[in-house]
Amino acid sequence: MTYRTPAAWVRVALVMFAVGWGANQFSPMLIVYRHALGLSAGEIAGLFAIYAATLIPGLLAGGPLSDRFGRRACVLPFAALSPVATLLLVLGPHSLPLLAAGRALAGLCSGMVFGPATAWVQDLSGGDARSSRRAALALSAGFGLGPVVAAFLAQWAGDPLVVPYLPHLALGVAALAIGLTVPAPRRGQARPGPAGRWPPAALRTREFWLGVALPAPFVFGAVSLAIVVLPEEVTSARTLSAGYAGLMTVLAFAAGIGVQPLARRVAARRPHAGIIAGLAAAAAGAAVSVAAVAGPSEVLAGAGAVLLGLAYGLCLVCGLHDAEQLAGPRDRGTVLAAYYVLAYLGFAAPYGVDGLNAALGKPGTFALLAVVAAVLTGLTWGRAARPVPPKENPGTERERLTHARPSPPEGEPPAARENAPTYTGF
Repeated sequence: MTYRTPAAWVRVALVMFAVGWGANQFSPMLIVYRHALGLSAGEIAGLFAIYAATLIPGLLAGGPLSDRFGRRACVLPFAALSPVATLLLVLGPHSLPLLAAGRALAGLCSGMVFGPATAWVQDLSGGDARSSRRAALALSAGFGLGPVVAAFLAQWAGDPLVVPYLPHLALGVAALAIGLTVPAPRRGQARPGPAGRWPPAALRTREFWLGVALPAPFVFGAVSLAIVVLPEEVTSARTLSAGYAGLMTVLAFAAGIGVQPLARRVAARRPHAGIIAGLAAAAAGAAVSVAAVAGPSEVLAGAGAVLLGLAYGLCLVCGLHDAEQLAGPRDRGTVLAAYYVLAYLGFAAPYGVDGLNAALGKPGTFALLAVVAAVLTGLTWGRAARPVPPKENPGTERERLTHARPSPPEGEPPAARENAPTYTGF
């Protein structure tokens, strides 16, 4: 039996999966640290925020650097540091400075990997419509499985401050070893040359800011409501467990991953339709959450998590697809990194909910979120249905950039990109 080496994009996707696992495995552990170490609400919020404090600069730097020096030069060194960040959590389970250092390094690794690796997957996919789904699936699987495994190990395994991190140590090393086997690109293919004018042309268009940027915060905003806010709102500090938080994570990410094949096909055939569906799912999820927190009802919270997970999956795949369509080969990393920065703004949702709860109450806060999502759904629908004047037609920019995209990988016929909307496989 002959062993066949996985396609290059699969190996890059595995690196994304491992870094995503390491980034999100910490979420259910906040509950464990609160109980085991007696951390205050401010200290818990600080551990959550320090990740974002290093993530955003990493995203802003990683995209342009990968456009200038190549994807491999940015992705692999920080993929190597991802298990080091986890090792800091293992070595200092009772040390707040070591925990903070581990989270800060994890944020930097995520920022330097996610944008460039997404662009790398597209480079290796020949730019066809499946590349956005491939990158989104790898990221979502890591984001989903990491906290689920950590939550269940923390709940039922021994030493809940150490054992939950051991799987990522092994996964991170294995993924790095596999990532190192990705062949170096041919000169000029993945590193087409120095970046041009900044910001890139795609980031100066109305299509990006109205069609891509505006819905982007709902990607991680929706999923953070499902896996961070709802578990706390429907349980008390005494009854909230890592196991229940893990279950909510399973529901949200299972829905988000399950809808991605449909999202990819919708994005390829009907521009804006996937974003509209994702925003509608966010509105419905927030509406169900009104009843869940008013009860409170853990069952309704689970239903809300499923709907919010659908919103996450639809908005992520379709948003990445639209951003990729607007980007050219010389600025793809920068444009995708900008998209991730906007999407990660949604992780501020738990802080916004805390502030609104004081004024509106828990049901009132979720009702307001449902109204905001519903209004944005209607605005996006109306904009998609309105005829666009020729001078503002984003398709003109997309058609121009289509001719500038790199050739398909060796062994793939040029027609593959043209026929991409008819593909149904992964």
